[in-house]
Amino acid sequence: MATETVKGAKEHRLAMNGASKITPEKAVKSTKMDIWRLLQLVVYTLLIIIGGYFVFLAILTVPFLQSQVIYLNSVTLTWFQDVNVPEQWGFLRNQVTAFTLPTPDGERLHAWHILPLDLYHQHEQDLVQESDGLALDIKARHGFKLLRDDPEALLVLYFHGAAGTLGSGFRPPSYRAMYAGAPKRIHTVGIDYRGFGSSTGVPSEEGLLTDALTLTNWAINEAGIPPSRIVLFGQSLGTAVALSLAHNLTSPSTMSESPVLFSGLVLVAPFVDVELLTASYRVAGAIPILDPLAYFSPRLLAFFNTFIRHKWPSKTKLTEMIKFYHKGASDKYHITIIHAEDDYDIPWSHSDQLFWHGVRAARGAETVETGGITFEELEREKEETKVELGAAGWVATHETEHGVIRKEIAKWGLHDRIMSYPIVSLAVLRAFRSDEVAR
Repeated sequence: MATETVKGAKEHRLAMNGASKITPEKAVKSTKMDIWRLLQLVVYTLLIIIGGYFVFLAILTVPFLQSQVIYLNSVTLTWFQDVNVPEQWGFLRNQVTAFTLPTPDGERLHAWHILPLDLYHQHEQDLVQESDGLALDIKARHGFKLLRDDPEALLVLYFHGAAGTLGSGFRPPSYRAMYAGAPKRIHTVGIDYRGFGSSTGVPSEEGLLTDALTLTNWAINEAGIPPSRIVLFGQSLGTAVALSLAHNLTSPSTMSESPVLFSGLVLVAPFVDVELLTASYRVAGAIPILDPLAYFSPRLLAFFNTFIRHKWPSKTKLTEMIKFYHKGASDKYHITIIHAEDDYDIPWSHSDQLFWHGVRAARGAETVETGGITFEELEREKEETKVELGAAGWVATHETEHGVIRKEIAKWGLHDRIMSYPIVSLAVLRAFRSDEVAR
C-alpha cells in the first residue's frame, strides 16, 4: 500500500515536470497548428460542396434528369391511393367521374370531371345509383350529360402544377373552390399530364400542350361547351400550360381555323419562364437549385440556361396573346394573376414581371423585349393606382377596350394552399363575367 502511494507520487511529479516544460512558444505553435488543421477542414469541405454542386449542375444537363427536376412527375404523392376512387378525398359518391382521354399521338390521359355541389344535390338519386370507379364511357355517365345538355353550364379546364396527381395536396380542396361562386353551374375537368400518375407517356413542353389541346377539343366537341363558357385555370406549372394553350389557339402561326377565345384565364403562382425561374426556384420552398449560381456568377447561369430544353416562355405567350386581341379580336380577354407573398417556391416577383409584360403588350410595346413602359415606371404607377386590402393584400388592374389584366397579391397562401381560398373562387367568377353567371 505504501509502495503504491510512493509510486503514484512519483508519477504525479513526472507529469508536473513534463507540463512545466511546455513553453509559451510551444503553446502558440500548437494553437496555430490546430487553427491550420481547422482551416484545412473548412476548405476541403467547401471544395467538396462546390464540386458536388457543379456535378449536380452537369447532371441537370442530361435531358431525362432535367425533365424529372422540372416536372417531378415521378413524385406522385398518392402512392397508396387509387385515383379512380375520388371519394377518398372527401367527394360524394360519383360527384367526381374518373375517365381517360386519348391524345392524337397515342397517349392516354387520366381525368376527373367534378360536379358542382348544388347540381349534384339536385340529381343525387340518379348519381348514387350509377356504378363508381373509372368510367369506361364518359358519355354514358349522368354527370357528363348534366354538363353537355345544360345550355348554361360553365366549365373550368384545370391544369395543375408539377409533381403529384389530381388527388395530391391541396388540389382536391381547390376543385371545390372552382364551383364555390356558382355551385349549380360551374363544372371542373382536370387532367394528369402525360407521365403523371396513371397517364401514359413522358412529359415535355410540346407533349403537355398536346394534352391541353386534347382536353380543350373534348370540352368543345364532345361536351359541347363553347369557349365563351370556358375558363382556363392553372397553378404553378399549370399556368405555363394554360398560357401556352391560349396562345396556341390565337396565334396565326399555329391556328388551323378561326381563333378560340376563352371566357378568361386564372393564373395562380405563375412564373415568367424557366430561365428566370431557375434563378429563384427552391424545391419545397427550401432547397435552392440555381440560386447560388445566379448570385455568384450570372454569366455562368446564362451559360447553363442554354442547356435547358423546356423553356415555357410564359411572358412571350402572354404578350403575343394580348397583342392578338388588340389587333381586333371579336371578344375581350380577362386575365387574373394571383400570388401569395409567402410563396417560398416561386417568388411573387414573377407575377410582377408577368403583369408588366401584359401591360406593355396592352399599351403597344413593339416586342416582348423592347418598347413600352419600363418595369420601374409601372411600379411607380401601381403605387398610385393599386387598391390596398389591408391584411388581405392588394390588387392592381389594367383595363382597355380590348380586355383586362388583374394582379392580386395575397399576404398569405403559400404556393398551393391559396388555390382553395375564396380569392380564387371570386377570380373564377369574374373570369366567367358576372353578367354571364348571373343569368
